[in-house]
Amino acid sequence: MRSRLLPAAAALALAAVTGLTACGSSDSSDASGSAGGGIPAPAGLTVWIMQDSVSDGVLSRFKTGFETAHKGTTLDIQIQQWDGIGQKITSALASKDAPDVMEVGNTQVAQYAASGGVRDLTDKVADLHGSDWIPGLADPGKIDGKQYGVPWYAANRVVVYNKDLFKQAGITAPPKTRDEWIQDTTKLDTGGNDGIYLPGQIWYALAGFVWDEGGDLAVKDGDSWKGTLDTPQAKAGMAFYQQLQALGQDPKDSDEAKPLQADVFAKGKTAQIISTPGAASLITKANPALQDKIGFFPVPGKTADKPGAVFTGGSDLVIPEASRHQALAYEVVKALAGTAFQTDMAKEMSYVPNRTSLASVVAGNPGASVMAAGAVNGHATPNSPNWAAVEANNPIKQYMTQVLTGADPDAAGKTASEAITKALNTAS
Repeated sequence: MRSRLLPAAAALALAAVTGLTACGSSDSSDASGSAGGGIPAPAGLTVWIMQDSVSDGVLSRFKTGFETAHKGTTLDIQIQQWDGIGQKITSALASKDAPDVMEVGNTQVAQYAASGGVRDLTDKVADLHGSDWIPGLADPGKIDGKQYGVPWYAANRVVVYNKDLFKQAGITAPPKTRDEWIQDTTKLDTGGNDGIYLPGQIWYALAGFVWDEGGDLAVKDGDSWKGTLDTPQAKAGMAFYQQLQALGQDPKDSDEAKPLQADVFAKGKTAQIISTPGAASLITKANPALQDKIGFFPVPGKTADKPGAVFTGGSDLVIPEASRHQALAYEVVKALAGTAFQTDMAKEMSYVPNRTSLASVVAGNPGASVMAAGAVNGHATPNSPNWAAVEANNPIKQYMTQVLTGADPDAAGKTASEAITKALNTAS
C-alpha cells in the first residue's frame, strides 16, 4: 500500500472492472488516450487520484490529451487525502454515485473487491499488456482468479549507501549476494561507523528475506488463512535479518520512523539503510555535505543472478460498478496504464512503471533505475481483505523484537502466526 511505503515527504522526494464495451486500441495510441474505433459517447467523468501520487504537470498533460482525443468528454480529477480514505472509498463503492475511476493502494484492492462494488477487468488483461505487469502490483489486484485492480505505478526499497564509507572500507562495488552483503557490512561496521542501520521492526525487509526462503507471512488454507511465521522458511528469513541487524548499533524495538532512519544516515556514520530512493532527498536536506556521496543498489538475493525479494508498494486503478460511464472509464484506465503516460510519470516522479519492459525509461535516474531492477522480484502482502487488521496491531513487529532480544524463535513464531491467523479470519 503506497501510504505505508511512501510517507508524504518521501513521496515528494521521489518526484514515492468486466465486460466493458469499449473497443481496444493499440498501445501506440495512448499518448492522447485515444480508443481507436468505436469511441464511446462524450461524458463527464470523475477520477479520484491520491495526494502526492502524481505531479500537477503530469496530470495536466494527461487531462488535456485525453479530452482532446475524446471530444466533448471532460475529466474532473479530484485529489484525495490518504487519511481516512478507506472508509471514503468503501462508502463510494456502496453508493449509486461513485467516481468513474479510483486510485487505490495496491494492498487495498482485496478489501474493496470483497465489497462487491468493483468491476472485474479480467477480460481486459491482455489488452492492457498484463503479461508484462510487475508481479508485486498485479498480484494484489487479482482476487480468486479475477483481475479487479490495474497496476499503475510501483516503488520498492533498495539499499541506500554512503559511497565514502564504502571506499574507506575498500569496497569497490556493491554486493550482489547475501553472503557478499554480510561480508561487506562486517567490514563497514568498524571505527565508530555502523555497517548498517536496521532497526528491529522493519517488517517489510523481513518479509523480503522470508520470500527469498520460499516462505510467506500467511497463506490461504482452503477458505481461511493461516499465519506462517512459525515455518522453517520464516525462521530462516528471520535468522538472516538477525545476522544483518547485529552489524550496527540499532534499536531492536522500533521501526524506520523512530528515529527517522534518513536522519540517522545523515550524520555520516552509517554505511547503509534499506529504504526507497526518496530517502536521499531527505538525507541531503538534513546534511547537504552528503549530496554526491549517496549511492543505491538492489537488496541482494541469495544468488547473484536475482535480486532479493522486496515488497512492492504502489497503486492500482479500479472502476466502481456504480460508474455511469463504464466504457469511457475503461479508456481512462487504459490511457493511465499505457506506455505514454507511464513514461511521462516515471521520468517526472522517479517511479517504477507498471510494466517490466518499461524499466529503461528511468535508466538515467540512479535511484529509480536501481528500484526498477529490484522490482522484478517484487512481492505483495497476503491478498486478504483483512490484512489491514494484521498491520493494525502488527504481531510481525512484536515477533521480530522478541527474537532479537533473545526469545525462542519457534515459540515467538507460533504466537505471531496465531495472531495473524485470528486477524485474517475474523469477520470485519
